[in-house]
Amino acid sequence: MELIVALLKAFVVGGCICVIAQLFIELTPYSITPAHILVGYVVSGAVISALGLYQPIVDFAGAGATIPLSGFGHLLMQGVIEAVGEEGLKGVFTGGLTAASMGITVAMLMGFTMALIFQPKG
Repeated sequence: MELIVALLKAFVVGGCICVIAQLFIELTPYSITPAHILVGYVVSGAVISALGLYQPIVDFAGAGATIPLSGFGHLLMQGVIEAVGEEGLKGVFTGGLTAASMGITVAMLMGFTMALIFQPKG
């Protein structure tokens, strides 16, 4: 039963994040592209994380809050905050990429592997 509750929380929170993005796509003029919305999600996740408001959402929803792009902004900001505490000003430049390096590496390797398997054209 506990697993079902956790899955339901993740589904609802992740779904709400996606609904907000879909509303932006549907209700804003064409000058706002999906790329703008994606960047906005990363930046808003970082800002909300810096204010200390994103971690309670992660604690409540788990993957429902960490998988969307706002979760990537949260991950970057947490890396920066941790690195600044350890290394000072240098951590501003190294912390985010250090925290996200595993995910970035896996995404690159999977993209390369799929390109080898399926031989994309163009």
